[in-house]
Amino acid sequence: QVQLVESGGGLVQAGGSLRLSCAASGILISIVVMEWHRQAPGKQRELVARISSSDATNYADSVNGRFTISRDSVKNTGYLQMNSLKPEDTAVYYCYAKGRKDYWGRGTQVTVSS
Repeated sequence: QVQLVESGGGLVQAGGSLRLSCAASGILISIVVMEWHRQAPGKQRELVARISSSDATNYADSVNGRFTISRDSVKNTGYLQMNSLKPEDTAVYYCYAKGRKDYWGRGTQVTVSS
């Protein structure tokens, strides 16, 4: 059974940093497409960052240059390093992996205060 468990969210002041983790089981996170999405209250879920099976990365314009997606094959964990956080980054952040099916974690709350 595939499970993705996010952690690392919390409350941070604008300009601060957080690192989100996505611990995977039942799937090799290092060889599949992995993405981070977020959903703010009253808004649709949006793609934030993506890493392909060949480690190519893509970012939403709103986070490009501030966020970095990565993964550790030994720990079977994905990460989202978030720097220079802004209040508009406040959202629930979800980890996604594309295996035989689409797999989602339950999300972790990130709140950025001004």
